[in-house]
Amino acid sequence: MAAQEPRAVIRWRRWLTTLVALPPAALALFLLAAWIGSSLPRNADWTPPAAGITIMVETNGIHTGIVMPVNTPVKDWRETFPSAGRPRADGQMPTHVAIGWGEKEVFLHTPTWADLEVRTALRVALQGGDGLMRVGHYVRPAPSEYHRPLRLRPAEYARLVERIEAALPPLAPGETRRTYRSFEPGARNYDALGRYTLANTCNQWVGDTLAHAGIAMGRWTPLAGGVMKWVPEAAVRPRGAISGYDSWVIRLHRVVPRHIRLFSGRVQSPKPYLGA
Repeated sequence: MAAQEPRAVIRWRRWLTTLVALPPAALALFLLAAWIGSSLPRNADWTPPAAGITIMVETNGIHTGIVMPVNTPVKDWRETFPSAGRPRADGQMPTHVAIGWGEKEVFLHTPTWADLEVRTALRVALQGGDGLMRVGHYVRPAPSEYHRPLRLRPAEYARLVERIEAALPPLAPGETRRTYRSFEPGARNYDALGRYTLANTCNQWVGDTLAHAGIAMGRWTPLAGGVMKWVPEAAVRPRGAISGYDSWVIRLHRVVPRHIRLFSGRVQSPKPYLGA
């Protein structure tokens, strides 16, 4: 008769099996919660107006941001971000600002995913970090699957502006905002309020900001797809130019209602920078 393993060894093996299974289980639970949370609507009865101020919601598959005209009757962003009133490196003046929010140390010290250190990822996941606002400067951005236009009423746009400005630290009279270099060409980083966590990600910030304006959006949108599934694409891709991934997405779109889809955006990034 074979000798039985000591109880201590059996107990240790069970603990080890449990520990190995925990990370995949936690990831699966997070993805499920994100799918459910982003499917619960806010402002479900919102409809775009026939006329108004056009913004864009942009994504690189990981990170999302809000693109707005530099100057409208509601807001002149040059008053808030001095960089929006300066020529770009190509000599052109920006027509739009692209605003995103993320974790400060990642935005400042991690240019690409390949540069993301394990200890940094663990710190952000377990402890979180300070917020930072990235402001990009565009010239007449064209609508695409990565830049999806939304038309807002002036009152809705005013609430959007209000929410973004509320994420910036107040300035004393005569004080100017401190800026930091950005790994995104032509962009600048600005100090911001808030703390980045797995529950309050860059995409959650975008979702909350859009929802504050009154736009239809999911309640918890920690992933880019949870934001972008609420923003319809500007145009349908030409027939015959559909990739295998796009074909899979189209099939998914046919069987799953739009408001409960999570991964509706492409996962490859059209931009070289890392979105926190």
